[in-house]
Order: sequence, then structure tokens, then C-alpha cells
Amino acid sequence: MDQKQLEEKIIENYRGEEKMMILVFAQWCVNHDLNPEDFYLRAYPDQASNPALKEAIELTVPKEEAGEVSDETLLGVLALFGNDDLAFVVTEEINRMKK
Repeated sequence: MDQKQLEEKIIENYRGEEKMMILVFAQWCVNHDLNPEDFYLRAYPDQASNPALKEAIELTVPKEEAGEVSDETLLGVLALFGNDDLAFVVTEEINRMKK
């Protein structure tokens, strides 16, 4: 495998993992009766249209059918991708739900 093929493989793997992170986020939102797009806009107001998020939302299941996505799991996944703005908004929402 040459350098270019290796780079392409790394990028492809990252994109796949990023899609999984977005799906975890979207399912967490569904499980907490939050609209993932509206919630995402709280962290990223300039990103009104996010195709990856729309794709992930289509893959979510009703909360009655979903497995639990713990707050810690979501925050850990967001941290792996350096998604600090979204993690901050999620943390605010977690604190609000605990009150």
C-alpha cells in the first residue's frame, strides 16, 4: 500500500467513525425527547444544514426500541472527536435534566 492509499484509508476510517459519533448523538437526543437538529444548532448556529446529521437521524429508532445511550458514553465519544462545543451544550442539557 502506497502513501496515498494509506492516507485515503485513514480518512475513510475517520469518516466512518465520525458517522458513528453523530449517530450516537442523534440517538441520545431521541432518547431524551430532543430534536437532534435543533439541539445541534445550539452548539453550531452557523451550520443549519448538516447532511451527516440528517443521515444519522434517519438511522435512529424510537426511544422505546433503542438501547440506552448513557450521558457518559455520549460525552466520551464527543471528546474523542474534539467536539467540545457540542459536548458543552450536552453537559448543560444533562445538568438541566437533573434539576
